[in-house]
Amino acid sequence: MKVFLTLLLCIPMLAFAQVNRFIYEYTFIPNIHEKDSIKKELMVLDIDAKGSVYQSMGRLEADSIMQAEISKMSGRRGGNFNFTSRNNLRNSIGYRVSKDYPEYTIFLHERVGRDRYKISENEKINWKIDPEVKQIGKYKTQKATAEFGGRSWIAWFSQELPFQDGPYKFYGLPGLIVHVEDNTGSHIMALAGNKTLTQAKISEANTEIPILMEKEIPVSEAQYTKVYRDHVKDPAKNMRQMMNNSGSNVSTVIRMRTADGREISDMNEMAKMMEKSVKENEKKNNNRIELNLY
Repeated sequence: MKVFLTLLLCIPMLAFAQVNRFIYEYTFIPNIHEKDSIKKELMVLDIDAKGSVYQSMGRLEADSIMQAEISKMSGRRGGNFNFTSRNNLRNSIGYRVSKDYPEYTIFLHERVGRDRYKISENEKINWKIDPEVKQIGKYKTQKATAEFGGRSWIAWFSQELPFQDGPYKFYGLPGLIVHVEDNTGSHIMALAGNKTLTQAKISEANTEIPILMEKEIPVSEAQYTKVYRDHVKDPAKNMRQMMNNSGSNVSTVIRMRTADGREISDMNEMAKMMEKSVKENEKKNNNRIELNLY
């Protein structure tokens, strides 16, 4: 009987394990030459006993919608899903940052072309805690400064929130980072709210969608930087390799659609189109959060 009671008491603890979700408003300037062109996106930092995950709320919502649609399709044995409409639900931020406790091992999960990468972080943040304090919302916070990713950062942390974590890759202060920004004002992450969720709810939301599951390639920061720069130099490299590796007995047809709806299948034209798109994206996004990484 004692054993039965012990097991019975453990069940609610496992079933209702909690996750602390902190919602940040991320304000950033993608193009350093257009400082009035400011973007905002809501990000979530989910913290549990094992670690934390920081990602776009828009990404979570888009994936949740897709999961629901795929479940409906499975129930009715067929149907069509518009991947373009799903991607339109996502906002600007496609990366994800995970931290594993207690060592605070950090990984950046990012995509280059059609490949997904898991980049291990090797730059430790050395904070200098300042005696200055101020009230941010309902929390009493204290100032800290650090150099990270080619930028100077100012953070405000609160010991009223007992988590040595924060948005993006920031961590290591004696309290949750409530507000952090670089000294140019290009990147600002400010706590906008928080709530508690069950582990089961978080696990359900983060379940991989089977038809989209792709294995991540583990790389160091230096390796990722090379991959990224090579992609910018030659965006169509993977497409040509895929065509060359398809074999003579396999007919592989790749088609792309232009912004005006025109469909093209000529490889040279597609390569020029991809190169133009990547170059334009680089010009528009030249003020990234980590200057050293890209």
